[in-house]
Amino acid sequence: MEPQGQATLEQAHQHFAAEVARWREVRGMSKKVLAERMGFHPSYVSHMESGRTKPSEDFARRADETLNAGKAIWHRWCEYETARLRSTKPGAVPAARKAEQPYATGSSVLVEHDAARLDYDGSRYRLTMRRLLRNTGTEPITRYLIRISVDRYPGEPERSNHHYRAHPLTWEELNLTAVCRGEAMRWQAKHDRDAFKEVWLLFDNDQGRFPLYPGESVWIEYAYTVSEEKWGHWFQRAVRLPTGHLEVELAFPTELDPAVWGTVTSMTSEASPLNSAPTRREENGTTVFTWSTGHPILHARYRLEWRFRAARTRRDSTGVHVNEVRPSEQMRNLGVVQEGAPILAEPARPFSLPAEREVTEQAVESLFTSMERIAGVHTFAKGMGIAAPQIGIGRAAAVVQPAEPGAGAIVLLNPRVIAASRETDDQYEGCLSFFDVRGLVPRPLRITVETMTLDGTTVITDYERGLARLIQHEIDHLDGHLYTARMRPGVQPISVTEYRQTGRAWSYEH
Repeated sequence: MEPQGQATLEQAHQHFAAEVARWREVRGMSKKVLAERMGFHPSYVSHMESGRTKPSEDFARRADETLNAGKAIWHRWCEYETARLRSTKPGAVPAARKAEQPYATGSSVLVEHDAARLDYDGSRYRLTMRRLLRNTGTEPITRYLIRISVDRYPGEPERSNHHYRAHPLTWEELNLTAVCRGEAMRWQAKHDRDAFKEVWLLFDNDQGRFPLYPGESVWIEYAYTVSEEKWGHWFQRAVRLPTGHLEVELAFPTELDPAVWGTVTSMTSEASPLNSAPTRREENGTTVFTWSTGHPILHARYRLEWRFRAARTRRDSTGVHVNEVRPSEQMRNLGVVQEGAPILAEPARPFSLPAEREVTEQAVESLFTSMERIAGVHTFAKGMGIAAPQIGIGRAAAVVQPAEPGAGAIVLLNPRVIAASRETDDQYEGCLSFFDVRGLVPRPLRITVETMTLDGTTVITDYERGLARLIQHEIDHLDGHLYTARMRPGVQPISVTEYRQTGRAWSYEH
């Protein structure tokens, strides 16, 4: 890997562009969509990634925030800026930019068949990719670009970035091999990051050259290994070139009782279930899941995820089925602090705004990340909310997502209820910090709440009915209270199995 801070200006520019492209693809955004969300002209992102436009501080900040990159893009811009300042010293001569053979674009190469297989042996993943490439252009193809990207903690970019800084993906452990027509292929690293590699597979070796000529088709195969500490329970295939057939196989030890599901995300749509379920077969103690599709959507991302049901803690003595996971366990596994933790009983510390703007933004970003992760495993028909103490941050921030489709999330910073109606009602509430039960809680039907914006401005807003209840629930968390403190004397929470309103909104008389 290149020494930090020693990259040339050209290299730092390339590193920044690659980081933006990587996170854009991870988030499944087209260049146009990213530009729109950042407030830039659609062509700007394209020019940035191609190296035709110099990165700016504003672009770097917005890209990092929009792509939820956990400061990875921002750090690349800082490296670029350091290199730029170093290159402007007297006597410095800008390095000439070398012409580079373009990556095999859709106009010159077609993937007739893409077959990917992942094998897990209990501690390591071995990935084998086989592709039938056809040169549909007019010039010989002498190299092919591949990408290796890992993410141990999807949806938690800062945690992942920290993890890979401490435990970077190395070439030694990858043990990358590639063959074509029975010949070993040389390879050259294009980008070498802690959690991301781009590699040119070369159609040559020490014995000679074997380019892919116009009109020809050829199978290539490459494979690499990643430890389970660096991989994670997911495998994604990104369709970057026109592809005739895509096939994915996942092989796990049968004793782990694996379960597999999948989603597809295109540049214009959110994640949705695959159009067909993976098939399953048993082979000598190995369970193999296979999924395939013809003519996959260009630029789509097909993602398979899994869990090992036999790896759970057995609880036969409590009468719970061994394959059942309590809701509270599920929330704990998703990073939600559970009842009994001291942080849930302490008032959260207010932010000093605007002085603590960056700290506040980081806390809010963590809340949104947690909400997205939780919403992926549970439907919240009544709306949902989460407070900073519930994810281990003892600061006065919370986020509420109203139940209405398309409604924007509400960010609460240093909130307090300054007025409440005398009229109340009783409704059942659930809490992510003890999700096994539901409690009947009386609350005012209308409230007035004072909050702050990032620039320190005070904002006063009125809320009513269900939204007022959600807001009050989160403000209670910031005051160090759970909803059980609001329940009427003698009333106890009921088990979620007894609760009959899951998946339904609260009802109110008009």
